[in-house]
Amino acid sequence: MITTLYTEIDDTLYARLKDIKLLVCDVDGVFSDGRIYLGNDGEELKAFHTRDGYGVKALVNHGVSVAVITGRRSAIVENRMTSLHVGHIIQGEENKSAALEALMTKLGLTSNEVAAVGDDMPDTGMFSRVDVRIAVADAHPAVCSQANWITTLPGGFGAVREISDTILQAKGITNGIFGASV
Repeated sequence: MITTLYTEIDDTLYARLKDIKLLVCDVDGVFSDGRIYLGNDGEELKAFHTRDGYGVKALVNHGVSVAVITGRRSAIVENRMTSLHVGHIIQGEENKSAALEALMTKLGLTSNEVAAVGDDMPDTGMFSRVDVRIAVADAHPAVCSQANWITTLPGGFGAVREISDTILQAKGITNGIFGASV
């Protein structure tokens, strides 16, 4: 077992993190807590954690691409992910497995170079394409059973930062975690 900033991780999984070139995440339940706030005029609001944003920027600044694949369409998601320099924003995609396969083909990546993060059943399609399958701490039990890593933090409350920090730590890039280069 390897001790990370957050928990202990299996040696084999930790070694796999060194090869990650793309982190692909669901949005609702991963970047947010899964709740959608609707105003009286139909306005939709979501809350994003700033620590997750810092983690994404650190990954991107150290050569790890980030993508989101979500079944919903939202200008809020587009705006937030664009501000974080997320390179691949795929919205309105119900077949996440096919979307991830197409993205991996486009980028020339293999299953050992991609990590997928999810919280609910639609996300398990992405798990079938990758070797590193991550569930956030409050994911559905069926998603957790398919994951080879479950974060200590829940979706919307720093889980993406935990993943980002751990990937950078596995790559030996601790200055990205603590802020020297971001």
